[in-house]
Amino acid sequence: MALQAKVITVSDGVAEGVREDRSGAALADRLVAAGFEVVERSVAADGIASVAQALTEAARAFDGLVVTTGGTGFGPRDLTPEGTRSVLEREAPGLAEAMRSVSALGRLSRGSAGTLGGALVLNTPGSTTGAVECLEAVLDVLPHALDLLAGGRPH
Repeated sequence: MALQAKVITVSDGVAEGVREDRSGAALADRLVAAGFEVVERSVAADGIASVAQALTEAARAFDGLVVTTGGTGFGPRDLTPEGTRSVLEREAPGLAEAMRSVSALGRLSRGSAGTLGGALVLNTPGSTTGAVECLEAVLDVLPHALDLLAGGRPH
């Protein structure tokens, strides 16, 4: 099974062109190193509606992994989990819990995980280290999860 991924950076600063997208680049590099083909990278402004729209577009006719970076904390514009939950069809709390357990600061992440059509969606923090650590916490089970989501019956 070919593993494909899309990375969405959620950041007003990156969307406005005043901040460099380091965490999106780091996630893409880590995914490639793990055998994924990163077929798209995009940017969305912070906010419930903008995140929901970006995820809906990314998941349309796509069977693979969609990873967001940014907007999972306690700041007033950190609304990625709310935008994500508004479009998820099924939540995957075990993935979100595993990502939060990687470090002390990981416990401050409010990120969600779940499915949207044929896509598996993961929210990671906006810090480069936090994003990669959270992805690595679940990377080993993602191929199996994607196989199951695509209708595979490996058992």
